[in-house]
This record gives sequence, structure tokens and C-alpha cells, in this order.
Amino acid sequence: MTGVTIDHMVATMTFIAAILLFTGLFAQTMEAAIMYQQNRHIAIKAGDLLDSILLTPGYPYNWGETNDTLSCFGLQQPGAAGYTLSSFALMRLMSLSERVEYPRDSGKWYNNITLGPNGFLFLPVGDSIEYDTASRLMGVNGTYGFQLSITPIVEVSITEYQSNPLVLRIEVNGPGSSLSGATLEYYLYKANKKMELELFSGTAQTDSIGVGYLNLPLNGETDTYTILVYASLGGLIGLGRYTHFIFTQGDGVMPFVVDYAAGKVYLAHSWDVQDQGTPVPNYAYNATFYIMTETGSFQEWPIANSTGGLNYGSKNYAITTLPVGYSGFMLVTYENGGQVGMSIMPWGIGSIAVSTLFGDNPFGNVWTSTDLRQVSIDQLSYQARIICWSLQGYQIMNPTGWF
Repeated sequence: MTGVTIDHMVATMTFIAAILLFTGLFAQTMEAAIMYQQNRHIAIKAGDLLDSILLTPGYPYNWGETNDTLSCFGLQQPGAAGYTLSSFALMRLMSLSERVEYPRDSGKWYNNITLGPNGFLFLPVGDSIEYDTASRLMGVNGTYGFQLSITPIVEVSITEYQSNPLVLRIEVNGPGSSLSGATLEYYLYKANKKMELELFSGTAQTDSIGVGYLNLPLNGETDTYTILVYASLGGLIGLGRYTHFIFTQGDGVMPFVVDYAAGKVYLAHSWDVQDQGTPVPNYAYNATFYIMTETGSFQEWPIANSTGGLNYGSKNYAITTLPVGYSGFMLVTYENGGQVGMSIMPWGIGSIAVSTLFGDNPFGNVWTSTDLRQVSIDQLSYQARIICWSLQGYQIMNPTGWF
């Protein structure tokens, strides 16, 4: 009897262990299925959101060139087909960078689209499109979060290889590799002590490792200049820029877009943005605007108050106006004590290959999915990338829908 009882107990325990093992395996299988369904659903939503943003112009259709209130969100260039985006709609997206107050202690804040050294693009927060607004107009607020990045596909890096005479090294990289045999077309703007600009332009080509060299009649140790370099190969077009100067009298003249719809821009004394100590210099300035033509070249466009002087007292800004709806860039040269500085402000994201980052922060969200598209902005090749995540946790699909 005892032997039978022990055998029975062993069989029972084995059966219970098998049930527990099966239950554990079933739970793991269900968890894996839930994970698959969740990721698949978010992946589908990511693609849908990205296409909705890139293939519709929004409404009003030309909202990127005005400060009108949006009733539909989209970034496609009005009248264009496919993945062609509005350079100006992208300018109105609220950046994730820290906002800038101007004038100091005024309570007036500006969207700060980061451009790197010597580049400025400040727009009134009230004219910028917040993420919450875009999310609500797309019908995903409270259900899905997203972050949209739009970055150049072709990276064009410019460095000084030799100072005098100036030789610039141009390195071009495409998707995953260097671009050998790429055509380089450059525009160099040199500023003299009177802040007058002299243009140097020409072409070159990258070698087998994607590097090209530009030999220029400048002194890289003393001359102030800004150069833009187009790189093109097999339908891919990228642009790089580089500014060089030696200036120790503060940040000089900083442009602020104060009326987006009218193209009204303040050329501001930098001490009115941030206290940079004493003595406070006076600046002479010269502002020149270049419009982008249909062929991708740049042509000078006359603007108001293009020359003048600024001080921190009675005249701490000047007013100029840029052509609404025409992509280009403004070069501002400024002088104090014989030193000449230079800054650049794009008018339209694609004019100098500016990147855009818009949306919420994906960190801390377990379920995220990414989707990509190749797009065109002002003839340049960009990549649009969306990161999407659910704000509602697990969702399991049954034959009749989600529950």
C-alpha cells in the first residue's frame, strides 16, 4: 500500500509540475503574442502618421507662409506631388531647443531653431506650431505620441586644410558611405573691413574616398568669410556651410523674425539678448539677402535698412523685411574696432540645409516604432524619420477589433 501511495503522490506532483510548466509557457507565449500585436500596431500607426504629415499640405494650404491658425496639419509643399515639403512650414514647427527671450526681461519669447556656430533663426513663440496642436489636429492626442526628425541625407563637412593661401577640405558622406565622384559647387562670400561682400564661386569633385579640396585666394588666418557647398551625385543633393572670422567684441548683430507673415526682421544688438559685460561696443553692420533661384543658385535681393549702426542705448535694433514665400538666406556682417564678424539666418529650412526636430520625447516609453521616408526640401535630399509610441499600454486584438 505504501508503495502505491508514494507512486500516486509522485505522479500527482509530476502532473502538477507539468501544469505549472505548461501555464508558464502559455503565459510566455501570450506575452510574446501581445508584444508582437502591440509592436505591429504601433508600426502601422507610425507609417500612417508619417505619410499623413508628409503627403498633405495642411490647411490653410499656405500656412507655412503666414501666421494663420491651423485647422489641419501637414508639411507637404502646396501644389507639389509626392514627398516634397514646404521649407516654410518646417520653419514654424516649435523646436525642442531652449527658447530665447528678446529683449531681456521683456517676457517675449522666441522659438530657437538651432543652426550651430554663427547661425540664428529666432521666431515668435506665438507664430510657432506646438506639438500639442499638431497632435490634436491629427487626432492622436492622448492615444499616441510621436517625434519627427527631418535631416539632410547627404552630409557635407567643411574644414580648413591650409590657412594661407586658403585650402578647404570638403568631405561628403551619403547613406552609410562616402560619396566618391560627387560634384561640388561652391559659393564663398568674403567680407572686407568695410563689410562689403565679394563672391567667389566654382566647382570641384570628390575623390575615391569622398573628399575634395578647394583652393581659394584668401588668407584663412585673417579673412572673414562664409562658404556654402552643394554636393550632388545620382539624384542626391546636399549642402554644407562654414563661417570663419576672428571677432572678440561680443556676439555682434543677431536677427529676430518678429512678424512672420510680413517677413519683418529685427537686426538686434546682442547685448539686448544677453549681458556680455562691459564695455558695450557699437556695431556697424551690413545685411545682404540672397534668394534661391529655381536652378539652386543664389541671387542678391535688395532689402530695407541693409546698412547702419547699432548701440545698446538709443538704437539697439534696425528693421528690415524679407520676401515672404521665397527661400534664401541673410548674411549679416558687423564691425567694431577693425574686427569683422559674420552671421547667417536662413529664410526657409532648405536654403542652408537646416535640420528639424519636432514632437515629444520618446525616452521612457517601452513600445516605440520607427519609420522613414526620403523627402525633398528646396531641391535638397532629406530623410524624414518618425518615432511613434502608444500612450495607452497593452491592446489586444480580437476578431471584432481592439478591446
